[in-house]
Amino acid sequence: MFDDPNEFRNVLREKNKINNKARMVAGYCYDWNVKNNRGEFDIFLENDFKARWNLDGDDIWAINPKSFEEVGCIHTAQGLEFDYVGVIIGKDLRFDEDSGRVITDKTKISTDDKSSGISSSDEITAERLIKNTYKTLLTRGQKGCYVYCEDKPLREHIKKIIETSYDK
Repeated sequence: MFDDPNEFRNVLREKNKINNKARMVAGYCYDWNVKNNRGEFDIFLENDFKARWNLDGDDIWAINPKSFEEVGCIHTAQGLEFDYVGVIIGKDLRFDEDSGRVITDKTKISTDDKSSGISSSDEITAERLIKNTYKTLLTRGQKGCYVYCEDKPLREHIKKIIETSYDK
């Protein structure tokens, strides 16, 4: 679990140098600015982190040595395993400290998303789709999984879960 998205990327980049089997992935929160000619980057996080989605039409994104700096979506990562995966959890998943619950928010899904069905789903289906998206992304790393959460309370909640599981 990383507090800084740049450190997250740098550690993953070092793992990728071993054998080109590490990639960053994210959920449906981020617009496709580059594809839609609205800018040079798609994903903007704290500490001036910027990244692009995987290039449209790059059928070998998962093994293309030039693609590490791009972020893949569930469609480019599903069914593939990497040695290391870096998952960016966006604002569609957060932790409510008052209730102690992980909350999904379909209003945070990108308006460019035309394939997930999250935005047009009822709340129960949207929750299931958001959680299943992250479950799929989080299971792509065979040797390790690195995570950066935009929501700081969620980040701290996951850290506590990890610490508790290592204490046993």
